[in-house]
Amino acid sequence: MSQPNNNNNNSNEHWGSRIGVVVAVAGGAIGLGNFLRFPGQVANYGGGAFMIPYMLSFLIIAIPLASAEWALGRCGGKLGYHSPFGVYYAVSNKSRFWGLCGGLTSLTPLVIGMYYIFVEAWCLLYALQYLGGLLEHCGLGFSLLKEVQPGLDLAGSEEYGALFASFTGMTGDGSLFKDAVSPLLLVTFICAAANFYLVYRGITKGIERFNLIVAPLILLCSFIVIIRVLTLGNPTGTPGQGLLDGLGFMWNPTREVVTASGEVVKIGVLESLSNPEVWLAATAQLFFTVSICLGATLTYATYVRPKEDIALSSVTATAANEFCEVVLGGMMAIPPAIMFLGAQAADKFGSTFSLGFIVLPNVFGQMPAGQFFGFLFFLLLFFAAITSSISIIQPTIALFKDTLQLRRTISVLLVSLIILSGTTFVCWFTKDLAALDAFDFWFANFAPFLTGIIQTILIVHVWKLTNLRKELDCGAIVKLPRFIGPLLKYVSLPYLVLIFAFWCYKNLKGRIIDVANNVVAQYSLLYIAGLALGLLALTLIALRRWRKEEEQTDLEECGGTKVNS
Repeated sequence: MSQPNNNNNNSNEHWGSRIGVVVAVAGGAIGLGNFLRFPGQVANYGGGAFMIPYMLSFLIIAIPLASAEWALGRCGGKLGYHSPFGVYYAVSNKSRFWGLCGGLTSLTPLVIGMYYIFVEAWCLLYALQYLGGLLEHCGLGFSLLKEVQPGLDLAGSEEYGALFASFTGMTGDGSLFKDAVSPLLLVTFICAAANFYLVYRGITKGIERFNLIVAPLILLCSFIVIIRVLTLGNPTGTPGQGLLDGLGFMWNPTREVVTASGEVVKIGVLESLSNPEVWLAATAQLFFTVSICLGATLTYATYVRPKEDIALSSVTATAANEFCEVVLGGMMAIPPAIMFLGAQAADKFGSTFSLGFIVLPNVFGQMPAGQFFGFLFFLLLFFAAITSSISIIQPTIALFKDTLQLRRTISVLLVSLIILSGTTFVCWFTKDLAALDAFDFWFANFAPFLTGIIQTILIVHVWKLTNLRKELDCGAIVKLPRFIGPLLKYVSLPYLVLIFAFWCYKNLKGRIIDVANNVVAQYSLLYIAGLALGLLALTLIALRRWRKEEEQTDLEECGGTKVNS
């Protein structure tokens, strides 16, 4: 197979070390999905009842698909391609259809990156606010939020909710732009600039080096916060609000909820599992948190050296991510919330963002030395977020380099302008976070399912299991079991199709009605449709150029004379 002309494409760029690529992939996967989204999903979907489809999906979806994505990516990298578009095109024997499919899947990381930077700024702003409270004891205190004093030490949940609504602009569209300099907009710009600088520095000097520095800091902050949680005991002295009760909420498949009339009703495991939203959310959570079918792992794998081990690396990165999610993320967020507020308060946690930015600050406010632990928690959230956001941005950088053969500097500049336009869109339509919610659901829950189905079909029916096995075995220190391929073909793919079809049957109509009744959601999808058309045009231009290059190569091989059939 002929390769594209990559003179300007840095096609020889590789990870500097094996530990570097594992840490980078794990760092890209370990983000807000682990420490913020996962606890919120557990709380919203019934605690232990959510963990049943979650663990099932981890075994039959996350492990085999993550390994296959590493193999698929490295195979594409050997052929000179570094974007999902280029990889799909290469492994499908230069199929236009699969190339276009790869181009469309590149839309997912692009859209996620647009709002992820905005949420990343929330984490940094909260961390700085807690830091201002800590420094106040030294006479150096400061507050970036004009509504409160340094340290986020408020009276109760209503005050924390009002603060969150005010500083994120939930009170009205365009409210962040009314002040001369909005602290959140300023911090969002700082976060965006940091992301673009790191991806501009490249795979080794930027992404890998940053992950190697930040990963130990994330673990250090996590362990300090968890030690504090484990030593809390029963902080309020209320029966049923001890450490074991907090841990039990996460694993107990039955739960009690309070109805509007004040009646306590027990929800059984079968009732919870009969809701297709639970299954979709559990599997989509793994897509999001393991960073599969989002373009990030696939792109990172293209920079792995041809003879480097990927079998052990893929399992190591996936296992590290699960440890950070279930053990660290789950224990840091859910148990203290239950311990201070009670298990029945879980029904009032609301969205993922409510748990992280309203409930937990309320908990830190009641916890001894809460300002210090609040600072550590949001600092690790910020570090985890930025390692993920640069992994989300990289696939689009690679797409521009693959399709237009641009240097990294120009690619980063163009992608930064596109992402900033989407971030500005989200920052403007902040009333009830409608734009962010639309971006998040359709591209963190819905789109990864489609990509997962498409990519699995590509691997097992087009690329073939023999090529998958050959790539996984190449350079493998410890070879993965032989059943990985058949598991992907005969279990994982039908499982994905079944859940997705069942969800569409039960819930898609309602989602469409919600969009029809929400003008901002309609604007959001129209904006994304425009991005999709742009990506399609980009991929069509590249396909046309590659075909001409291939025809020219064929002519040269025939001595300059085209042979008619």
